[in-house]
Amino acid sequence: MKSKIKAKDRISAILERPGSAVEKVLMSSRWEWEHWRKGELIDRWMEKNICTDEGLEHVLDVAFSGATQIASWYVAVYNTNTTAVAGMTYATPGLTEATNYAGERPAWQEGGVSSKSITNSANKASFTFASAATIYGGLTVGGGSAATTPGDAAGGGVLYNVSAFTGGAKSVASDDVLKVTVALTIADA
Repeated sequence: MKSKIKAKDRISAILERPGSAVEKVLMSSRWEWEHWRKGELIDRWMEKNICTDEGLEHVLDVAFSGATQIASWYVAVYNTNTTAVAGMTYATPGLTEATNYAGERPAWQEGGVSSKSITNSANKASFTFASAATIYGGLTVGGGSAATTPGDAAGGGVLYNVSAFTGGAKSVASDDVLKVTVALTIADA
């Protein structure tokens, strides 16, 4: 019977070889969700994400190839049971964005970089729903010709990441509020 070796053990074995080195950088995000009803917090949970290829290529392009930085990023929520995959793009997200909340997509208002992390914890993205909905997760988008418009998938924007709810969909009622803190992190892996 073939033994199963954990990925961490394989990496350790490679690093212990003389003259070898493995260098990796991990980019990830942590999504902290709050569900409010009639002014009371009724649920709180945390999710991770998948950074899309489009999002990671944008980061590299801006940092190392002189591409134009996207000045404003937005948080969106979606209402289809969709598996998040790296190949998702702004133009072809493979999911349906929820649009039944008040106003535009909330801006992701970051508070500056500290300890290889950046977050919107001081200004959480907030969604007040006009009608009942079933929400499956969130995404961070920016750029394009209508980046503030819920449901927009045209105009050359970037889909940075997607965070699917691992514990199942969340049902929201009319006037419920979802608040989300998105923390982006980069670290040696």
